[in-house]
Amino acid sequence: MSENRIARNYLLGASGLSIILSFIPFAGFLVYPFKLFVTFIHEGGHALAAVATLGDVERILINPDTSGLTLSLGGISIIIASAGYLTSTLYGAALLLICRNGKNAKAALGLSAALILGLTVFFMDFRSGLFSWIVGIVLAAGLIFFAVVSNPKVAHFFLSFLAVQCCLNALYDLRTLFLLSATTREASDAMNMQRLTFIPAIVWATFWLGLSLVVLWLALRHYFERTDSTSGSELSA
Repeated sequence: MSENRIARNYLLGASGLSIILSFIPFAGFLVYPFKLFVTFIHEGGHALAAVATLGDVERILINPDTSGLTLSLGGISIIIASAGYLTSTLYGAALLLICRNGKNAKAALGLSAALILGLTVFFMDFRSGLFSWIVGIVLAAGLIFFAVVSNPKVAHFFLSFLAVQCCLNALYDLRTLFLLSATTREASDAMNMQRLTFIPAIVWATFWLGLSLVVLWLALRHYFERTDSTSGSELSA
């Protein structure tokens, strides 16, 4: 079986498994670490945007309910507030494209582990955020395990599942943000944007959701076009 067909089967299998788990009662604990991973990426997006716009990050907190908080000073507030949800989507899309080639799986997992570990070491407050530290270390250790110890096929499937979970959770979080923005005035990134721009939070939630759908659609389109064209080349060779 060609490498491209294997990659497609892994992606479809990871998608099917994610759908099945969503219908199984009490199966949420199985995907709980992946939800925490997406929260890390979301809050990491805020933190990196703050640093990139010459601001300072006071600390990142990850909560047991998979919510998170990034406290920053300075920087360009509009960019910082927008970075969380968009970073989660872009990271998921990037993992999807990396999944096309199983040879890249272990490297992608290793880089993800380094990112989580870096966020934990530099931005987590050990005294006030013990849970954040524990989660960061456990997530990084798990990613390193699959990157170093697992065989290439297991690492490839795990990366495919991680990509699917990252994309699904990014969209789920945006759906929740949309509903909150439409029905409440609860604190959120969209409410922060409303305060900064005087544009209603529901507009920002809709914009981020629409943009995320476009990004993921383009990533999937490129993924399947690339695998189809490569498979065709292999058959004609």
